[in-house]
Amino acid sequence: MAQIVTLGEVLMRLSTPGFSRFEQARSMNVTYAGGEANVASALSYWGHHTAHVTRFPDSPIGRAAAQYMHFHGVDISHILYGGPRMAVYFLETGAALRGSQIVYDRAGSSFATSNPAEYNWDEILKDATWFHWAGITPALSQEAADVCLQGIQAARRKGITVSGDIFYRSNLWKYGKGPADILPALTAGTDIVIANQENIRDIYGIESTGFQDACQKLQAAFPQVSRVVDTKRTSLSASHNLLRAYLWNGSAMLETEDIEINPIVDRVGGGDAFIAGLIHGLIRFGDEQKALEFGVAASALKHTIEGDALISTEAEVEAIRQGETSGRIKR
Repeated sequence: MAQIVTLGEVLMRLSTPGFSRFEQARSMNVTYAGGEANVASALSYWGHHTAHVTRFPDSPIGRAAAQYMHFHGVDISHILYGGPRMAVYFLETGAALRGSQIVYDRAGSSFATSNPAEYNWDEILKDATWFHWAGITPALSQEAADVCLQGIQAARRKGITVSGDIFYRSNLWKYGKGPADILPALTAGTDIVIANQENIRDIYGIESTGFQDACQKLQAAFPQVSRVVDTKRTSLSASHNLLRAYLWNGSAMLETEDIEINPIVDRVGGGDAFIAGLIHGLIRFGDEQKALEFGVAASALKHTIEGDALISTEAEVEAIRQGETSGRIKR
């Protein structure tokens, strides 16, 4: 299987028990998560060699986070240690009419204060065939943005496929730069972009009449981009969603059917599971339609699992892709 490298911050996730509100909680459940790391862990369960690149504090907490990644089969040999603190996020899981809430505490984290010179990209990408980044990473600091750009540039020199999830958190950009200042340079070196029509307008100033028009104009502005992918979520309630996906490949728009997810156990990490499924499908099957469907199925399955990580076999995802969604007991 392919060797896939992902880059991004990993946070300690502190979630309220069950469906408790923050005000009710007197204890928190602890796990570790990050968008790009979630992609790596899912892919490792499907037989790929994955390695995640990040920086943790040199402390028991930092080592616990690294061991959590190792538990999910991810190569942690390129993780750096140093800096002041572990990034944290707090999760309150919603239900029915009440949506989930996330509160971040990640300013000045070990990863955000990285020294780009510490990352030896020639060594990190030595055996890689795929590199994945996301728009949250350059939102954290200029240093994190520089690390991301260096990784993309190194991947380009080596002819490695690059995917980028340009969805970003607008409230994270606190260092004097905005998405429109940073993301275009990263997109220029990216083959597969995960984005929607609004992202493309807000980041690149591209006005369009629809998603396909936006994709075509994005490709005209960034010739390296070969595919643009998006998902559409219909939220009937916090516990009941429909999910489908679209892929523009330069000549045709592919689309999946909706998958119904009801009830939702934990939707955090669902987008990362979709990306992992798409990457796996493109590598494993070489069929864009099947890869898109596999991505949606992987995302739907993730919604049934607590925590950010998708823990599954390829066969479990493939069964959902083929319509086996009854949830019957396996004996």
